[in-house]
Amino acid sequence: MKQQTIFCHACYRLVGAGFVAMVNKEMSRKFGQLVAQAENLLPLLPWPKEYEKDTFLKPDFTSLEVLAFSGSGIPAGINIPNYNDIRQNEGFKNVSLGNVLAASAADKRVSFLSDRDQELYVKLKGPAFEVQVGLHELTGHGSGKLFKEDENGKLNFKPEEVLHTETNQPIQSWYGPNDTWDTKFSTIASTYEECRAECVGIYLCLSRDVLSIFGHEGDAASDIVYVNWLNMVRAGLLALEFYSPETSNWRQAHMQGRYVILQVLLEAGDGLVSIDKTTGEDGEPDLAIALDRVKIETVGKKAIGDFLRKLQVYKATADVDAGIAMYERYSRVSEEGGGWLSLRKIVLARKTPRRMFVQSHTVLDGEKDDVQLVEYPATAAGIVESFMARFPTYDSELEALWRVEVP
Repeated sequence: MKQQTIFCHACYRLVGAGFVAMVNKEMSRKFGQLVAQAENLLPLLPWPKEYEKDTFLKPDFTSLEVLAFSGSGIPAGINIPNYNDIRQNEGFKNVSLGNVLAASAADKRVSFLSDRDQELYVKLKGPAFEVQVGLHELTGHGSGKLFKEDENGKLNFKPEEVLHTETNQPIQSWYGPNDTWDTKFSTIASTYEECRAECVGIYLCLSRDVLSIFGHEGDAASDIVYVNWLNMVRAGLLALEFYSPETSNWRQAHMQGRYVILQVLLEAGDGLVSIDKTTGEDGEPDLAIALDRVKIETVGKKAIGDFLRKLQVYKATADVDAGIAMYERYSRVSEEGGGWLSLRKIVLARKTPRRMFVQSHTVLDGEKDDVQLVEYPATAAGIVESFMARFPTYDSELEALWRVEVP
C-alpha cells in the first residue's frame, strides 16, 4: 500500500490517498523502455539545453493494476514527490494506474465528436492515454531546470552564458536560497505545472520512437497521435464544467491546464481546431469539435512548442509576473472572443454522469487457505455491494468523520 499527500490549492486543505495494487509487468517493461530513452527524448523539448537539468535522475516507473483506491478521486498516474527541488536534486518516481486508464463505459456516445471520429476515439482513447500519461509523468514533471542561488550565493547556471529565450537578454531573476516553485508561483503553481506536463505529453507523442516503445507503428501510430490530440481538445472543452463564473475561479488544476491548451491551439488558427455550435438530434443546442489531423505536426506542434518553451522559461527563471500574466490570459473565460460562457452552458447541459469506479474486494477462503477475488457489476448497485462488503458493520468513528465534512 502506498500513500500520497496532496495539497489542494482550491480549498487549502491536505487530503490523503492510499491504494492497494499489483504490478503489471508487461506495461511496466514498456515504461522502463521509456525511462531508458528519456535522455534521448529530453533534447527534443523546445528549450535550450541550459534550461534542462544537468543530470536526468532516472526514476522508477511502474504500471499498476489497482485493487482498491481510497481517496477523493482516482488519478490515472502519479508523480511523487510534488516538490520541485527534490525532483531536481534527488529524483522522483512514477506510477501509472493501468486499469483506471482502461475503465470506460463503451456503450455511451462520446459528446461533441463527429460520427467519423466516434469509432476511432473509442477504440484508441485507452492506448493513446497510456502514451500521454507516460510522457506527462516522466518527461513532463521530470523535465526542466530551476535556476537557483544556494545559501553561499552560488548559482546553478552561468548568467554570462544563458540568455532569456523570450527577451534575448541575460537572465534577470532566479530562485533564492529559501524560494521554491510553490512559494513563488503560489496559487497557480499546481495548474501551471500540470499544463506544462500535458504540453510535454502531446508534444513528445509526435515522436515515432516514443510510439514504437508502446507498439504503435505506421498508420496506427498516426491514429494514436490524432486521438491523443483530439482527447486533449475535447478535455479542454469539457473543462468549462470546472469553471465558476460567480467567482471567476477554476476548481480543478488539470482541467484548467487543458482549457489553457485548447486556447493555445485555437489561437494558432489556420484551421487546426474549431468548435462550432450545432443542433443535436434531440433538437437541443450542441457543439462539434473539429481537429485537422494533417496540421497537427506543423501548426499544432509549433503552437504547443512555442507555448511550452515560455512555460518552462518563466518557471526556470522565477519570472512570476510574466508567467502569471500569460497563464491567466489563456485561462480567461468570458463571452468575448468566442462566447465561452455560452459554450459552458451547452457543456453543462450535455454533461454526462460522473464516472464511478466499482472496486473489487478480497476474501480469505479458510478451507482452501486461499484469497478469492470478488468482483461486482458495473452499476450503482454494484458500488453499494462493494462498499457493504468492505464496511460490513456500523462504524461510529467513520460516521463522525463524515458528519464533520457535511456542509
